[in-house]
Amino acid sequence: MNPKNAGRAALAALPFLLALAVDLTLFATRRDRLPAQLASHFVGDGRADDFAGRTAYVVVTTALLVGVGALWALMATGGAFRGRAYQRAIACGYAAAGFLGYLMAVVLLVNVDAAEDAQGRAQGVSFPMWHLAAAAGVAVLAFGLGLLLAALLPVPQEPPVDGLSAGRPSAGGERIALSAGEVAGWARSAGNRWLLPVAALTCVGGIALLFTVGWIAAVPALVVGALLVSFARPYVAVDRRGITVSGMLPWPRVRVPLDRIETAASRDISPLAEYGGWGYRIRPGRTGIMIRSGEGIVARLADGRDFAVTVDDSVTAAALLNTLIDQRRTEH
Repeated sequence: MNPKNAGRAALAALPFLLALAVDLTLFATRRDRLPAQLASHFVGDGRADDFAGRTAYVVVTTALLVGVGALWALMATGGAFRGRAYQRAIACGYAAAGFLGYLMAVVLLVNVDAAEDAQGRAQGVSFPMWHLAAAAGVAVLAFGLGLLLAALLPVPQEPPVDGLSAGRPSAGGERIALSAGEVAGWARSAGNRWLLPVAALTCVGGIALLFTVGWIAAVPALVVGALLVSFARPYVAVDRRGITVSGMLPWPRVRVPLDRIETAASRDISPLAEYGGWGYRIRPGRTGIMIRSGEGIVARLADGRDFAVTVDDSVTAAALLNTLIDQRRTEH
């Protein structure tokens, strides 16, 4: 890992490590005042309906904050976020760390000096629901801090387009001039400014449901939030392998091989009208990854179907695809 990526990973992981340090310090300084079985789950009126041992509290808190922190560090160094999107991604990580750290601290503190029953379970413990609003306030403050700290390191910018500087596409965007044996590639990140915050809020909402309602309500929200986070800023690449659309994690990944593509074009796309919505869409005669409205690559496949992805600078991408298709046909 190069020094820049190491710095970005440290910046992304820092709030989660700080939240973990605070929670574990609270636990260590109050351990003797805690019941053997802590009230760990609360229903809508704040009453406890489930319990966990002290060791379980430490394990769950550590796994939660370290796991989410590792995910954010991976996203920060994976190249999917650039420019302002990178700064917002870092800030969302700080918000998530503040929210989670606050909730885990409150769960511990409401158990301090609680009476125990015969099984060692905490009695008379409640979780006032206003703590959820307070956790949201902490998240907002942490978000602002994250924005400020993200400015301390160089912000990743869109990479140059390898091999294309000498041959920009013509006005029609149909071909790019490449010399014999020249290798070219194109890559851009795609996304919109709202998707990552929505994903983060969905995950946070799932965690809140886990504390207050139960896992049956929480799991769907957590799964949806995780999927949104993993694909909130997809990375679109065009090269001799074809079109590759990847998220911030190794999976999910969509690849359309070059030998399946007949031709490519750039045009404006209306996801709602043409594909029935956003995300990975399957419609009669077409599939696509719709992140926002606007320009995108539309590839006509050998089976007559279209594959589309919305991304900036799609004119260059489509022109390069057509050039690579011509080269493939010439080689064969």
